[in-house]
Amino acid sequence: MADSPSAEYSLDEGGVRDLLRSTDPTLAELPLRLFADGWDNSMWRLGSELAVRLPRRDLSVPLITHEQRALRTIGPALAAVGIRAPVPVIVGEPSAHFPRPWSVLPWIPGTTALASSRPDNATWAPRLADALRALHVAAPVDAPRNPVRGRALSTRDAAIRPRLDAFDRRTALRDAWAAGLAAPPASEQVWIHGDLHPGNVLIADGTLAALIDFGDVTVGDPAYDLASSWMLFDACGREAFRRATRERYDDATWTRARGWAAYIALVLMTQSDDRPEYFAVGVSTADALEED
Repeated sequence: MADSPSAEYSLDEGGVRDLLRSTDPTLAELPLRLFADGWDNSMWRLGSELAVRLPRRDLSVPLITHEQRALRTIGPALAAVGIRAPVPVIVGEPSAHFPRPWSVLPWIPGTTALASSRPDNATWAPRLADALRALHVAAPVDAPRNPVRGRALSTRDAAIRPRLDAFDRRTALRDAWAAGLAAPPASEQVWIHGDLHPGNVLIADGTLAALIDFGDVTVGDPAYDLASSWMLFDACGREAFRRATRERYDDATWTRARGWAAYIALVLMTQSDDRPEYFAVGVSTADALEED
């Protein structure tokens, strides 16, 4: 990934407090500190149990609105199987003070799966299977449609070819992509997370606690989310994950998922110069595809 783009707009601590004060004055008095400036959003810790999420640029405004809408449905579905999601506590409307949508979210404790090992992750592979079965249900006809994620693999073929050529010794990547292209297309369009990599999976007390960052939530092929199997698990974990989902996804879906895993591995290995942890995910995902 290139360096994060400069913020097109932002608020300092006083500005965030003013924004909160216009909505809920009691929240404006809680301790507040900047937690992270990401590619699309700024995150502020608010007290011990909340966070404020603000878009940093115009391109990220739809991401906020998509997750605000989708999490009203997805959050309770995940909660029913014991998985948390950052369902907004406050859906902030655009105003003169900050003319863009924003959210107050629950702060979910835990560490991302970037810090955990694949063998350790295998212990909660069935739990992730439960989460995805709960998530992958029919979405309304007017649900958001991401221009890349969850679509047919053929829509990304031209974009991925140069990357395949750059890693021509990684034959498993080329084979996985070719097989995914040749597989029967998706027979369903369901809610998908759309960005289910280890950085968006929270672990607490040694098990899966939450799925976070639903900015890329979309309706699409569930195979896109299943690609996370190669990003998160060793061979034993992948076997447990697939066994736990056997009745839900057919072989064609798994073949497309393997193709998407190759795609994501290549993207991470070619666009993560400033994020070594994500480059490492790309390499380990490519290695996992070679193991299978």
